[in-house]
Amino acid sequence: MGRYLLAHDIGTSGDKAVLYQENGRLVASAVAAYDTSYPHPGWVEQDPEAWWRAVCESTKELLRKAKAEPGQVACVSFSGQMMGCLPVDRSGKPLRPMITWADTRSASQEQEIIRRLGLEKVYRITGHRPSASYSAAKLLWVRDNEPEIYKKTYRMLQAKDFIVHRLTRRFITDYSDAGGTNLFDIRRKEWSEEICGSLGIPMGLLPEAYPSATVAGSVTGEAACACGLKEGTPVVIGGGDGSCACVGAGAVEEGEAYCVLGSSSWISTVNRQPVFDGQLRTFNWVHLDPALYTPCGTMQAAGLSYGWYRDTFCKEEKRIAGETGESLYDLLDREMEKSGPGAGGVLYLPYLLGERSPRWNHAARGAFIGMDARTKKADMARAVLEGVGYNLKVILDILEGPGEQEALTLIGGGARGRLWAGILADIWGKPLRIPADPEEATGLGAAVCGGVGIGMFADYRVVKEFRKAAESIEPDPVRGKCYQRYYEIFNRAYEALVPVYEELAALPGHLAEA
Repeated sequence: MGRYLLAHDIGTSGDKAVLYQENGRLVASAVAAYDTSYPHPGWVEQDPEAWWRAVCESTKELLRKAKAEPGQVACVSFSGQMMGCLPVDRSGKPLRPMITWADTRSASQEQEIIRRLGLEKVYRITGHRPSASYSAAKLLWVRDNEPEIYKKTYRMLQAKDFIVHRLTRRFITDYSDAGGTNLFDIRRKEWSEEICGSLGIPMGLLPEAYPSATVAGSVTGEAACACGLKEGTPVVIGGGDGSCACVGAGAVEEGEAYCVLGSSSWISTVNRQPVFDGQLRTFNWVHLDPALYTPCGTMQAAGLSYGWYRDTFCKEEKRIAGETGESLYDLLDREMEKSGPGAGGVLYLPYLLGERSPRWNHAARGAFIGMDARTKKADMARAVLEGVGYNLKVILDILEGPGEQEALTLIGGGARGRLWAGILADIWGKPLRIPADPEEATGLGAAVCGGVGIGMFADYRVVKEFRKAAESIEPDPVRGKCYQRYYEIFNRAYEALVPVYEELAALPGHLAEA
């Protein structure tokens, strides 16, 4: 009887469950969706019970698809959305909906953290700047605005931690998810007494933190009846989605790097120590391997920029693609190839949602610069892809420092676009390695974590046997020189527009908090 690794990725829009064999072959996958609520501007919440229902539904569907018996599941492990705030009582019952990573209601609490501790101190301890995006500010908002709920709170959990508790009855988290709270000392790998004490947050509200491959416990009889797993199945904690994606991309040794090109995008490297930027532009996670760190920078609107351009300007191309059966993206690629590097002198600044790293400017907005009477739609489309590449190069340059990344693995939905991948390789001056299934990294990382946790695998390097590059794209030095000139202008353009963004943000109706 074969043994399977079951992993759940509890994401923003749903739970994706995957089943892998011991040799790294994907056997089956299943998705169960759930809703997100937006009760007020800037509020983004989810019902944790919907996560549990999705986990139960997807687990049963997965076993049915694979024709697998519950006893064949060697363990279950998790990846999950990060930086949330879910207060639960002593029994693990949610006291309110989860305040998700996308929620920005706690801006005043962010400022309180900065006043009490300072940007630099929080950054040096936690690896992250203080922000309303992280759990600490959200928990302080609950304290300030929902005191009755705060008084009843026994633990603050993240998404995957809630499911782990439902399966095992343990209140536990891992180092990677703890790192998304603004409360965790990433060097000592423990909750920061200094930060919690300064903010008046009792450390007892925080779950015990362990390495990601720790076995949290086993599936209880009650949970087994609900989700279809066998009672006693080992439950491995797993990690935050970013750290799981890192392993799934095959970045498991010092010096390796990868880029996720999705709706948002990030570049991350693997280091023995955190990388602290003097301007606080990038941040750090703990790798699933607790001996490593993943310095990282993320931009808000990568694939989202391309999707916005497609939906706003490409109605005719959509019609043609629908009539001919051709892929819309293949059609757009052919048009953009007519433009060439530099997009006819057009620059695109990809700040449709403001920006996190590297700019940290909520007021920043998108712009096209350099258009004239000769500008074609293909120039503007190519400028969007190049603008994302320039912005990601800012992150890459910070993370490299004095070092040099030989190549990057490219994953995510955008990795399927070969023109875009070629543009990125030329802008960054780096070879790109693209796996055969670039959208499966997160679940694979969580599954490998489970295998390490139960001793099936000796360490995370086993993923290299599973994650072979299906395609390599080499940079072109001639195009690279062209892009270097545009990259310098791109950065000057952003700096020149900063005061304009601030003036626009002050106007009535401007969505500065988007």
